[in-house]
Amino acid sequence: MTPLVGREAELERWGEVLDRRLGGVDGPAVVDIAGPAGIGKSRLLAEFCRRAESRGMRVLRGRAAEYEQHLPYHPFSDALADHGMRLMDPALVEGSRGDRFGLHRSAAELLGRVAEPGLVLALDDLHWADPASSELLDHLVRHPPRAPVVIVVARRDRQTSASPAAAMMRGVDLGTVLRLDLGPLDGESCVGVLAPALAPGLSSGRARELFAASDGNPLYFLALLQAGRAEDVREAGGAGGPGVGDPRTRPRSDHLGFGSLGLGSVLLDELTPLPPARRRLAEAVAVLGDRGTTVLLARVTGRDAAEVDADLTVLAGRDLLRPAPGGRWSLRHPVLRTLVHENIDPHVRVRLYGLAAEALAEVGAPVTERAHYVERSLTGWDPEALAVLSEAAERSASTAPASSAHWLGAALAHLPDDPQYLFLRRELMLRRAEALGVSGGLRESRDLLHEVIAMSPPGDLDAAEVRASAVTLCAVMERYRGRYPEAVALLRRELTRTPSPSSADVVALGLELTSSAPHATPYPQVRADVDRTLDLARQLGDEVAEAGMLAVAALGETYEGEMPAAVEATGRAAALVDALTDQELAGLCEPLARLGWAEAFLERYADAERHADRGLAVARRGGRLYVVPHLLLCKAHVHLTTLRVESALELADEAESIARGIGSDELLAFVLANKAHALLYALPPGDATALAVAEEAVTAAGTGMNWWASIAWCVLGQAALLAGDPQRARAAILRAGDDDLQRLHPSMRPLIVEVLVLSSLATGDPESARTRAERARTEAEQLGLPSQRAAALRSAGHRLMADGDHAAAAAAFAEAADQAGRAGAVLWEAVSLLLGASPTASAGHPQHAQALCDRARHLAAAGGAHQLSELADLLRPTAPHPATAPETAHPLPTPLTARESEIATLVAAGLTTPAIAARLYLSPRTVESHLGRIYRKTGVTTRAALAALHTRSSLHEATPPHPRVD
Repeated sequence: MTPLVGREAELERWGEVLDRRLGGVDGPAVVDIAGPAGIGKSRLLAEFCRRAESRGMRVLRGRAAEYEQHLPYHPFSDALADHGMRLMDPALVEGSRGDRFGLHRSAAELLGRVAEPGLVLALDDLHWADPASSELLDHLVRHPPRAPVVIVVARRDRQTSASPAAAMMRGVDLGTVLRLDLGPLDGESCVGVLAPALAPGLSSGRARELFAASDGNPLYFLALLQAGRAEDVREAGGAGGPGVGDPRTRPRSDHLGFGSLGLGSVLLDELTPLPPARRRLAEAVAVLGDRGTTVLLARVTGRDAAEVDADLTVLAGRDLLRPAPGGRWSLRHPVLRTLVHENIDPHVRVRLYGLAAEALAEVGAPVTERAHYVERSLTGWDPEALAVLSEAAERSASTAPASSAHWLGAALAHLPDDPQYLFLRRELMLRRAEALGVSGGLRESRDLLHEVIAMSPPGDLDAAEVRASAVTLCAVMERYRGRYPEAVALLRRELTRTPSPSSADVVALGLELTSSAPHATPYPQVRADVDRTLDLARQLGDEVAEAGMLAVAALGETYEGEMPAAVEATGRAAALVDALTDQELAGLCEPLARLGWAEAFLERYADAERHADRGLAVARRGGRLYVVPHLLLCKAHVHLTTLRVESALELADEAESIARGIGSDELLAFVLANKAHALLYALPPGDATALAVAEEAVTAAGTGMNWWASIAWCVLGQAALLAGDPQRARAAILRAGDDDLQRLHPSMRPLIVEVLVLSSLATGDPESARTRAERARTEAEQLGLPSQRAAALRSAGHRLMADGDHAAAAAAFAEAADQAGRAGAVLWEAVSLLLGASPTASAGHPQHAQALCDRARHLAAAGGAHQLSELADLLRPTAPHPATAPETAHPLPTPLTARESEIATLVAAGLTTPAIAARLYLSPRTVESHLGRIYRKTGVTTRAALAALHTRSSLHEATPPHPRVD
């Protein structure tokens, strides 16, 4: 193996990462090696693996490949295959509930199970990763396995697609990723170490010339050394033939960036002396990629296996091929594979891919692997090839929809433009549009559906069902793009066209219309459409459609605060849904989400969770993943309200993964708003993470103001208030609801108004606080919902405290806690108890105040609400005690965690936040969050004060106290 030189700093940091992960200390779980082609990423990765193995760690190696970018989870499958594990194992897929995001969690759990005594997952050439692998990597960056696992990836930064590059940047900010940018090697490393080791007879002067030509890129430098004696290369150039640096030597793959050095010619010259049979064998290896076993190579080349083995040995001796685990063979470097592959005669290359597809079918390879070779062997219409591509697309639709869309696109590209194939073309286009939609290609999906609609004219009975499905799905895509007017206009046009759609299609179109329209217009303007569609569903005896329309009505009326109508519609919808089978509910995933949310707003938490769970099962089984975030968030809302904070965050995290995968900014805004709301209570006081997530939510929401955007702004207001910025809190709430608050969710308005009351009091506007609190009381009484009454009572309590009426304030908070407790809203019960402690103590009842804090802390601790439990500790009244002399008082009254002590020590040493972040492999944001908690615990407010306090604390702990001598 080539000596590793010039990477001492990277190796030191690698050792530190391993120490931390093996020692159970917080730190990066992913190492990102980035740099241009040939800079030494793979060599460094190999050394990382060797050092991990020397520590007794298990190492799994995988590689993405340039020509297999649509094989789902290719680098991960490659890493697991050599150890008897399969990412797409039926048991693993079944455990993931059949969707790709469930598979991500199952994969993380699998890595955790095999992590002892330590595991390194090394993935090379991630710039060629398939979309499914990029999504899985993103999940692992955001949710590293809770085990001694380190994932190390190598990639070309400039050739990495936006999705994995963004995932890595988020990971750096979260502190889960350590980024290593590799630069050129220095002259001493190349000329003084590599050249003598690999070309002993080379003069130092010529070595320096080659180093200058290579710009310090080790691959360039090594290729020039391996090409032969430097004098031979110089003579070839001087005799008029192409030499180093001659533009005529540029390989076909100019995107590799090697043309200016003539590297392609240098590498391909290694194949020139080979006899035709061995050159064809190298070409077969280039085509087969990581499937290049002796058996398959023999079948593709049509030669005897023994002869192939002998030639493989020869090619390995020339260091053109290298053996890999599992009896596989590969070319020495991906760059060499690219050059060999691109320089195969195109007709020969197509034939080799066809032979590879046949050979893989003979050995029983999965259809998703065969599809890649079938696609590259196609030159025209082939029904058998279409069957393979169609089956591969179907198999990967739920776990790798981007690959599914790709293979359907390949099938459509070769489908004859003939009337007899029109029905099949429309079917494939509809399937591809759905796959594009769930994989994030919302605009592409919408454009393709427009084509399907145009190909399915009104009145064509054969196309009626496809047209209705295409219009409905197109409206869904427009809705998820936030283009509600376009969705509504498309649906209304279809409902009023001549000839009219069938009654069944009218119901389906009406259901989608009433789902899209409330986002663009107030629900009262949609009631007539809801009633009309509901009546038609009943006339048809379609109980499934009737249940769906009732669910739409339930959420719409609940949102508007029309409680009698909401209660009636919700009850009828629930009764119908409960009577239907899962098979009948297959098309009602979104209505189930609406029913769950309506029940949650009506404070029927058990029913809401029950219907959300059923909807999740149906949606996952049917592949309707774009509905899953709504169901997950409904359940998360219930869990947060009933104070199950950890599970609420887990549900929100899962919803975030799906929302990012779908690519809908509006949906992401809704997801992040709910996640930020959960983080407000999950994290301790002073942690700014919730505020940052809320800020991302409003950014994703854009400039519009619909249901989801208003929720994002309201959560931002709450986060800003808790962060100590009442002006920003007030501005955010008014941005969501306007000055009259009419845009706010009426059934939740009293809860939101509480933020305005507090911000008004904090900014010295008691009259506004009084007006807002009175409005909250009036609207809460109209709603008749206990949790909203509790919110209004808390607003009154805040106002009374500001007026100095502590006894009345204590009574208001006590009644609020009682109302929330009777509703099962444990979160608001704990909040109300906690708020009531201070005025209760001020009213002369310190023991009762202490009991309130204790009760609040018990509820908060049991539910994982660290914000509330730590506030309870801070607010808990204590009996007066004699003052302690400064010399004997402990300067740090609240113990710091190990990480907080570490940061405090570095602050005392004078390090800045960025320097601390770099030292501890954390993001600056995380360091600042820790500092916020340190300041709160210590009672200081500046770095200088913290440094002085930490110094005194260290001296005090190191030196026993001495008696005072006066």
